Amino acid sequence: MGAPARLAWLRPPAPLKEDSMPDVGDLVTARLEVGEHDETTAVTLVVAGPTGQLSTPVVTPVDGGAAWTAPVVYTAAGVWRLSWSITGTGAGVEHQPVSVAPAPGAHGDGRVYATTTDLANALDEAPPLGAQRLLERASQLLDADFLLTAIYDVNDDGMPTHPLVVAGFRDAVCAQVEFWGEVGEETDISGPLQGAQIGSVNLQFGAGSNRSGPSYYAPKLLRALQLIPSQHIRFTALASC
Repeated sequence: MGAPARLAWLRPPAPLKEDSMPDVGDLVTARLEVGEHDETTAVTLVVAGPTGQLSTPVVTPVDGGAAWTAPVVYTAAGVWRLSWSITGTGAGVEHQPVSVAPAPGAHGDGRVYATTTDLANALDEAPPLGAQRLLERASQLLDADFLLTAIYDVNDDGMPTHPLVVAGFRDAVCAQVEFWGEVGEETDISGPLQGAQIGSVNLQFGAGSNRSGPSYYAPKLLRALQLIPSQHIRFTALASC
């Protein structure tokens, strides 16, 4: 082809910088700027999603054919590929990868034991913008490190049913998010809990060189679990690593 085409994409009405990345759900105007062109130049676009889905949005010439635009809706997070085909004068093919971020605050696939409203009430202030992700991570921590062998009543989705257990799990994950807000999520790699007792079960983590390191569990998380009456939850195994 002649002069190289240049790819850009716009989020109406203002143009994005070339390193700006869209979020899931964004309607973006993709733009191809061509070099050499005339009345024989034509452009088509194939959009490939991260799971292989394909679409062919309508492409429209602008600036007398010096550029071509098409509307693109990003429906999933991941890496998308925009493939432009140019025929006539300036013929060629241009490919553009686009990295799409998850929608801000989107729910993950895992169980979550507290809502952002619960967190706001626990903090007595507005929660951080990333609160949903933090609650999901705290719930995963609770499942993996404390509830793997616990016995309590659940519904078909595996969620606790007794109000005191529901409240205990809610308070525990909110406490963990509050703790991260004070000391940072990086404490997750600084060394785990050295010892705690919930009912008749002793929890011991982080033996050896980690013994002098700080806990990455919120103290209030432990208290929230300890306050759940033993007749409604039973921790059945010694947790150690």
